[in-house]
Amino acid sequence: MVRTPPDRRTPGRPGRLLDADVQVESFRQVRNAHRSELTEDYVELISDLLADAGEARQVDIATRLGVAQPTVARTLKRLVRDGLVIQRPYRGVFLTDAGEALATASRERHHIVEAFLIALGVPEDIARRDSEGIEHHVSPETLAIFAEFTRTRGS
Repeated sequence: MVRTPPDRRTPGRPGRLLDADVQVESFRQVRNAHRSELTEDYVELISDLLADAGEARQVDIATRLGVAQPTVARTLKRLVRDGLVIQRPYRGVFLTDAGEALATASRERHHIVEAFLIALGVPEDIARRDSEGIEHHVSPETLAIFAEFTRTRGS
């Protein structure tokens, strides 16, 4: 039996290799999302802690992210360098305007993805957990479609 080589330009078909340019862009998008994911998680958590408790301490950040305090300290140094947070001795961590804007955008993406999953019938606790990962990887175009879907179908 003679097999025909697969169509390498057919996206979304199992067992078919994508065109190299398409695949490069897909992997590039994922790598970029991974790089920003940690930053977004930190600023969103800091914003939530500040709103809830009036302070964001390293120990609280470490506890909620499930990481060691030295890991938090290293990440906070990078966030300070990037202009997203301010650390004040004995007073905790605060967001700059840029940090708060990033936290707000991340939180909004999270809510849209969570509402979309719930509208599809995903149980709320699972939608909450799943949206935490998806929110960082969804394109603005897809996010807009998710938002429109939940507006027209209700959540």
